[in-house]
Amino acid sequence: MAKKQKGGAQQAANRSPSVDNRRARYEYHILESLEAGLALTGTEIKSIRAGGVTLGEAYARIREGELWLLNMHIPAYKEGSFSNHEPGRARKLLLHKEQIERLGGRAAEKGLTLVPLRMYFTRGKVKIEIGLAKGKKIWDKRAAESERDVKRELARHARS
Repeated sequence: MAKKQKGGAQQAANRSPSVDNRRARYEYHILESLEAGLALTGTEIKSIRAGGVTLGEAYARIREGELWLLNMHIPAYKEGSFSNHEPGRARKLLLHKEQIERLGGRAAEKGLTLVPLRMYFTRGKVKIEIGLAKGKKIWDKRAAESERDVKRELARHARS
């Protein structure tokens, strides 16, 4: 039996990011984020652990009072049989009704959308961080790039 790690080390091991959606942070200003569970099948879990999940084109929508994640690609499990999952199917996000209603009200505002930011494992369960986001304009993206370049240059000069 493995020894339990103490404090932050155990949390860091349990919350290690499985998939990070870097494109979302580049394309959108993230106004608010929320952790949600994800309803998956067995072969989807095995495929996520094997890697290859794509969150780049994914987004969330509310349908009939439930939150659904669309366009997330989980490749078919290699060792799966005829009961393998469909790679691009819509997946249900697990949140409380009040949270869904609040997010739905905010997402209905002009220019706001729900995007997945990262997916990770917590105590053996797959969790996904959903962000309420507003699209960036081209000049916002350029400003973020130039700011990143300046920070990189300052770090280089500080090291030498």
